[in-house]
Amino acid sequence: MISVPPPVGRAQQVELLEQVRALFANVDADARKMYEQWRPSLRRRAFRLGAWNFAAYLALRRTDIRSLQVALMPLGLSSLGRCEGRVRPNIAAVIEALAARCGEQVDRPATTARAFFRGERLLRAETASVFGPQRSNRAVRIMVTLPTEAAKDGDLIAALVRAGMDAARINCAHDDVDAWRKMAAHVRAAEKHLGRRCVVYADLAGPKVRTLDVHVRHDARVRVDDRIALVRNLHDAKRDEPAVTCTVPTILDHLRDGDPMWIDDGKIGCVVERVNSSRADLRITQASERGNRLRPDKGLNFPKTHIPVPPLGTVDLEALAAIVDAIDVVGYSFVRKASDIETLQDELARLGRPALPLALKIETLEGVNNLPGLIVQAAGRQPTAVMIARGDLAVEIGYRRLAEMQEEILWLCEAASIPVIWATQVLDEFVKTGIPTRAEITDAATAERAECVMLNKGIHVVRAVEVLDELLPLMEAHQTKKTSRMRALHSWLMD
Repeated sequence: MISVPPPVGRAQQVELLEQVRALFANVDADARKMYEQWRPSLRRRAFRLGAWNFAAYLALRRTDIRSLQVALMPLGLSSLGRCEGRVRPNIAAVIEALAARCGEQVDRPATTARAFFRGERLLRAETASVFGPQRSNRAVRIMVTLPTEAAKDGDLIAALVRAGMDAARINCAHDDVDAWRKMAAHVRAAEKHLGRRCVVYADLAGPKVRTLDVHVRHDARVRVDDRIALVRNLHDAKRDEPAVTCTVPTILDHLRDGDPMWIDDGKIGCVVERVNSSRADLRITQASERGNRLRPDKGLNFPKTHIPVPPLGTVDLEALAAIVDAIDVVGYSFVRKASDIETLQDELARLGRPALPLALKIETLEGVNNLPGLIVQAAGRQPTAVMIARGDLAVEIGYRRLAEMQEEILWLCEAASIPVIWATQVLDEFVKTGIPTRAEITDAATAERAECVMLNKGIHVVRAVEVLDELLPLMEAHQTKKTSRMRALHSWLMD
C-alpha cells in the first residue's frame, strides 16, 4: 500500500532534490569501488558498460528508497522503479527535472536519449550473441528440450524449427554422444532447409544427485509419516523396508539429523531422523494423498546439506569434449561460485572454444547468493545467459520464495544486460496432454519478460511451440520487462 505523501511545496522539493543528489553520490561511489574490484575479470570489452551499470544497480538496491519513490510520484517524475538498465541516467534525469522545478539553471541535459536507452541495446546485442538474431514477429526466443527420438527423426526437429523453435536443447544427463551429435546434425539440416537460425544448446548434467536402485514391494507407494531408508548399498537395507541408493553415496557422510531431503523434484519430502555411515533413516513429511512411488533416476535435493562434489565432473568433461565442436551454447548445471565458472572457462580454452556462450543454471541457494559474481566471471569472458531453473530452485529455496527470487534474478540480469531463460514446466500439461491449464497459459504469457522460454519434451511439443509463437508477440505489445506498454485497447471501445 502507498501512503499518501503531504503536499509538495518548494521547500519540500528542494529537500527532495538534495536527497536524490545524495543518493546519486552514494550510488556512484559504491559502484566505482565495486567496478574496480571486478576490473581484472572484465576481459571482454562488450560487457564493460553492462558491468558498469550492474555495479550501480547493486549499489542502488542496498538502500530502501520506497519513501523517496512515493515523494517523487506526485511531481510527475520517475520514481526510479524501472531503472534496471539505466541507473545513473535515470537518477540524473530526476535531478535535472527537480532542479528545474526548484528554479536552478540547467546548462545542459543530464543525459541523452541514446545514453538513457543504452541498456536495452546492450541486452539485445547480448541476447543475439547467445541465441542468434531475433525473428521478425517476436523478440523472445523459444527453446525446446529434444527427446530421445529426435536423434533418429530429423522431421521432428524440422517441424519444431518451422513452428518457431530458436534453440534446441540437448540434455547431456540423458542419451549418449552418438544421439547428441545426430540431434545437432538434424538441427543444422533444418536450418539449411528452412533458412532459419536455430542454436544448439547442450546442458551438462552437473552434480545432480539421483536415485539409483530402489527396493520396494511391487507398486508400493509412500505416504506422510512412512519411513524409508537412503542406503549406501541395498544390502544395508532391512528386508521389508522401502529403500533407495543414490548416485552420490558419499552424501551419507555429510547428512545430519534433522536435515531435509526432497525426492523427484519436490514431490516427496523427507526429514533425516537418524544417520550413520551406511544409511539414513527418513520420515516422509510430504506426499500426495494417494501416495507416491519411489522410482530410479529421480532427482534428490538436500537444501541444507553441503555436497562436496566438483561442479564439472569426469562425465561432464567427457561430454563436453565429445560435442563442443557441434554446439553453440553450453549450459552449466548447479553452478555455485565464480571459481566453478573459471574451471569451465579454462576447459573451453583447452578445447579451442574459449568464446563459446555460457548459460548459467541457477538451481541452488548458493548460486542465487553468488549471482553477481557468477555473472561478472562468465560475461567478463564470453556471451552469457542465466537460466532460472525453477524446478530445482523451488525445492532448494522453498516454493514461498520462488516467485520473489525469480523477480530479483530478472532485475539483476537486466541491470547487467544479460538475457534470461525462463525454464522448467512451461506449458507442461499442454506438452504432455495437448490441453493447457489456465495457470500455465498465464505463466507462459508472463515469461515474455525473459529473453528465452524453455519447453520440455512431450508428444504435443510442436503445437506448444506454435502457441508460444502466437502468444509471445501479443504480450510483447503490452509489456516490456517491468514496463506496461500503452497499446490502444479495442475490446472495450464504444460508439
